[in-house]
Amino acid sequence: MALDVPQERGLGHLDQRYLDGLEVCRFPLLPFLQPLPLDWMYLLYTIMFLGALGIMLGCCYRLSCVAFLCPYWYLLLLDKTSWNNHSYLYGLLGFQLALLGADRYGSVDGLFRRQKQNAHVPLWNYTLLRAQVFIVYFIAGLKKLDADWVGGFSMGTLARHWLFAPFRLVLSEELTSRLVVHGGGLVLDLSAGFLLFFDATRPLALIFVTYFHCMNSQLFSIGMFSYTMLATNGLFCRPEWPRGLLARCPPWLQGWLPSTKPPQPSPDCHYGGRGARGGLRPRQHLAAAFTILYVLEQLFLPYSHFITQGYNNWTNGLYGYSWDMMVHSRFHQHVKITYRDGLTGEVGYLKPGAFTQSRRWRDHADMLKQYSACLSQLLPRYNITQPQIYFDVWVSINERFQQRLVDPRVDLVRAPWSPWTPTPWLLPLLVDLSPWRQRLQELEAQLDGHTDTVFIADFPGLHLENFVSEDLGNTSLRVLRGKVLVELVDQQQNYSLQEGEGMQLPAGQYHKVHTVSPEPSCYMYLYVNTTALELEQNLTRLWELRERARNGTEQSPLPPELRPLLGEPPPAGIALDPVVSLFLRREQREQRREQESSLAQRLRRFLRRKFFLFRRSALMTLIALRNLALGRPSPEHLAQEVAFASWRGEEEARPETDGGAQRGPEL
Repeated sequence: MALDVPQERGLGHLDQRYLDGLEVCRFPLLPFLQPLPLDWMYLLYTIMFLGALGIMLGCCYRLSCVAFLCPYWYLLLLDKTSWNNHSYLYGLLGFQLALLGADRYGSVDGLFRRQKQNAHVPLWNYTLLRAQVFIVYFIAGLKKLDADWVGGFSMGTLARHWLFAPFRLVLSEELTSRLVVHGGGLVLDLSAGFLLFFDATRPLALIFVTYFHCMNSQLFSIGMFSYTMLATNGLFCRPEWPRGLLARCPPWLQGWLPSTKPPQPSPDCHYGGRGARGGLRPRQHLAAAFTILYVLEQLFLPYSHFITQGYNNWTNGLYGYSWDMMVHSRFHQHVKITYRDGLTGEVGYLKPGAFTQSRRWRDHADMLKQYSACLSQLLPRYNITQPQIYFDVWVSINERFQQRLVDPRVDLVRAPWSPWTPTPWLLPLLVDLSPWRQRLQELEAQLDGHTDTVFIADFPGLHLENFVSEDLGNTSLRVLRGKVLVELVDQQQNYSLQEGEGMQLPAGQYHKVHTVSPEPSCYMYLYVNTTALELEQNLTRLWELRERARNGTEQSPLPPELRPLLGEPPPAGIALDPVVSLFLRREQREQRREQESSLAQRLRRFLRRKFFLFRRSALMTLIALRNLALGRPSPEHLAQEVAFASWRGEEEARPETDGGAQRGPEL
């Protein structure tokens, strides 16, 4: 957790999130929670960091646990957009450590308190930690019994990652996804806790679990979670395994390491004796009762969503405490925020994510409600009176159709919401269309490499307003189910389409697709980015021309504007052709990528990135603590200090993006 504070907890960019006076909408779990002033936030992070270090060293152990635990839960509850399962797990482990005797071996406290040095630890301490890790694995496995995971739709494209290349040597990509990614993940989560618990199966479990978490560290951006779970493997081994490991060290080194002698008895432990001195004490009864109640609570909480129904969306509850890791993948095609002036009726649009620092709000009704309430307070500063806020969020979950999440006709500022009742303006997930996913995959497989598609499902009485970019010169719409009315806004023409029918859509114009059938309609956009296609064809011709010029098969000499293809400078007075310039930039980028693809280069970039992150965290923290102790300097001097803290050395050249990249129609 000490390493996690500058990274996933955000110390490295704390000033960007909590800058004083920043106009930003926040999403706390409890409405009264507000961030402290920036310098005090740095002090809070410093306390949390020192608490994590104290827990690690066993120094002032109980105080360190409190110093870590209180700021951690405050920060977690302050921002729901940062919630995830492993952040929740860290908070639970911090709470458990505050109650356990984790400072009995190799701790600083043991050097000053002999009764703690090399002393027994009560069995309920191990039981609590093992049960927590077991629940993480087992409940995650139960959540993966979901039909989407079993059917291979949750992580459909993950099998393309280079880590699964050995499996693709003997299996197709589809079978790798179904058997290895989804099937293997399900079996491992369901069985890992049991295999780790028993001595006979533990060696095999350690191999598979270690391989699993090492893969996850490369597949996902999940901070220190993979390494934390690797560290928990030792909890399932015999308690004396660290002594056996240290006993193998050279004698000259053992003097500097924790003792390898048998532990001394502890008054916190019960050794099975009878009578007044050997019986169970009230404190031990309380510890046993707490362990049982805590485990039962952890088994119940992932299935408690029938209580907090206001947080349920297409998936149950706020993501982060249900152990449904990676079960649901989402793709957002379009998000539109409309505001209406309550007095003048003027209508306008906001850029999605305006006044926010996260995109998590798009998937949760409670955050949409908070976002709309925040916008209603901010927009009057921009001469918008009594604003009404409408959201139109289109999202596909687990490779289903793109569909609306909330009713776009409802003003969310005045819409009702309660944590205890279902959200009335939340539109249902069209689960009856789930069997279409196989057919959608077949339709996509029939397309050529230059054609892409978007699958849409909409509710009766609603319409989709869409603009076809000029680059998408070949865009068509085809109805898969139901009946729609296509309105060409500029031409003021309407076309009625039924199942199996389609039409070409004009580029550079708006159109509306109205669902007029009594059941939800399903249709698909087929589009070709003609600009990108033409560019790729030109680049291919340039490559072929250069190859012919190099091998001598090109009969006519190259014109002056194409001579840079052979490494010659362009003639004076002749501008470099943009397509030739793009071709040369691509070639340089490929050469740079080959040079930097070695393991040593990747390790260097990784270490360099971490070094400057920790450097900025430390310097910005020192600046904030100085401000609290001595006052802030002049703005010019403070700006110089921040610039020095943010310095990253000689920045590596960033590859330029190609023009004309293929994009889908902006819904």
